[in-house]
Amino acid sequence: SQPTYLPYQEFKMKYVVVSGGVVSGLGKGVTISSLGRMLRGCGIRVTSIKIDPYLNVDAGTMSPFEHGEVFVLGDGGESDLDLGNYERFLDIQLTSEHNITTGKIYREVISRERRGDYLGKTVQVVPHITNEIQDWIERAAQIPVDDSGEPADVCLIEVGGTVGDIESSVFFEALRQFQFRVGDDNFCLMFVSLVPILSDEQKTKPTQHGVKALMSLGLSPKVIFCRCPLPLEQACKDKISAFCHVSADNVISVHDVNNVYHVPLLLMQQNLHHIIAKELNLGAKMEIENPDMRDWSAMAHSVDAFTESVTIALIGKYNGLQDAYLSVIKSLKHASIACERKLDLVWVEASKLENEENEDYEANMEKLKSADGVIVPGGFGTRGFNGKCIAAEYCRKNKKPYLGICLGFQAMVVEYARNVIGWKDANSAEFDEETSHPVVVFMPEIDKETMGGNMRLGARNTKFTHTHEDGSMSSAQIMYRGSEIVSERHRHRYEVNPEVVDEVHNAGLKFVGRDETGERMEVAELPRSEHPYYVGVQYHPEFKSRPLKPSPPFHGLLLASAGKLDEYIANQKIGA
Repeated sequence: SQPTYLPYQEFKMKYVVVSGGVVSGLGKGVTISSLGRMLRGCGIRVTSIKIDPYLNVDAGTMSPFEHGEVFVLGDGGESDLDLGNYERFLDIQLTSEHNITTGKIYREVISRERRGDYLGKTVQVVPHITNEIQDWIERAAQIPVDDSGEPADVCLIEVGGTVGDIESSVFFEALRQFQFRVGDDNFCLMFVSLVPILSDEQKTKPTQHGVKALMSLGLSPKVIFCRCPLPLEQACKDKISAFCHVSADNVISVHDVNNVYHVPLLLMQQNLHHIIAKELNLGAKMEIENPDMRDWSAMAHSVDAFTESVTIALIGKYNGLQDAYLSVIKSLKHASIACERKLDLVWVEASKLENEENEDYEANMEKLKSADGVIVPGGFGTRGFNGKCIAAEYCRKNKKPYLGICLGFQAMVVEYARNVIGWKDANSAEFDEETSHPVVVFMPEIDKETMGGNMRLGARNTKFTHTHEDGSMSSAQIMYRGSEIVSERHRHRYEVNPEVVDEVHNAGLKFVGRDETGERMEVAELPRSEHPYYVGVQYHPEFKSRPLKPSPPFHGLLLASAGKLDEYIANQKIGA
């Protein structure tokens, strides 16, 4: 029987809060992103907030080993990689306001206390910190995140960590108060838990304990997501229902699937959209009977059907640590889907390419040689830089498709200066301040002393200023469908030295894209008459890639690696 809905009232913001228990890393981010994708299919506009209970103000100064990649937002905010998941799945553009950390909350409250805003009162965790958290959530939820320019209908909130952590307790107390501030019709708490299989039996006790801990904080979940290798058995759902104060229909199985893009479809199959419509009184606003997930479903199923593969070598320094390059890997996957190829990603340790006597040199060099294409992503620090230059040189000389991002772009400029122009000691001033040929230099406006939030950050425009000498449009501009100006996100302190630009450009490595002043180099490439695809970009295109809209530089790399770029360019009818 279909649920009945209350009459449609004046619309208020609806909040869906997702927390997790038992262990971290259960996939709350993917679950909440998938839930949002499903709501979008039902015609609901969504926004998203990530609560990180750590004391850092943002993720900008954290090591990739510690916390995975730093995801850069359009306004320059450096945030948790989960915000990247939200942006990719929901096709929205978030701001630094959408990432709440303990550091941000306490900084705001303490600065107010110093200004005297609390009029002499004793400043306490309750009510001052908890009120600040609630005010921040309401404020961030109203920020438009899509092209409509209007606030979303539903705000998804993920609470990082697990229930019971000391550092997240203040956020749960704030959310306990928040449910009364916004009203029961506008607040829906969901819980992600682990259902392990021991002796062929699905165990519910971890979920029971997690929900019990949540209820002891004054919060009762209305939906429970159960992560399990296999689909949840009905008996298991009934048991969780009996002990955790939810209907068995509201116990959702989130079992392992062929690829992550199936998860929104999995949630929809279990009628989660009906449950949300009922719990949040969204029936009159949601398209419940015929949600439009056609494009998403076609993409999710097509990924399973690809038979041909394309091999890409990733030349990095955090090798094997997928989270350190998460957006790069996702962008490669999006582009491989557009090329109808399975992605075979090969990791190459950059530092192992630097010394031929190294015991791993031959194995890593063989991976580089056997790959169809090569990507050199961004990074910081001197370790492995010369290995990245060696990879760039090999790809340039052997006509192997190459994409360099940020430091990978700088590596190809340094390599070209050393081996083509003949400046043997050419280097980046980041690694050798004494070099007589600093082809990459520190940007003059950046403060060398401060680490956090102190780079050229966020969305900046790049203008395609140059064509090749034969009159052909640059490969990069063609991949952007001939656009003259593109907006991409940046995160760097060093740039190509303006004093060497003309020499490098005239020697053959063409700086085809520059910032709007014409002084900062953004895109460099070799002409297609010399190389199928040899492109470097100072910005980070991976932050704007989407499953159904791959990032243009990545799309070009995968097309060239699959031998399909010439055909694609011919069909585009631009830049011929």
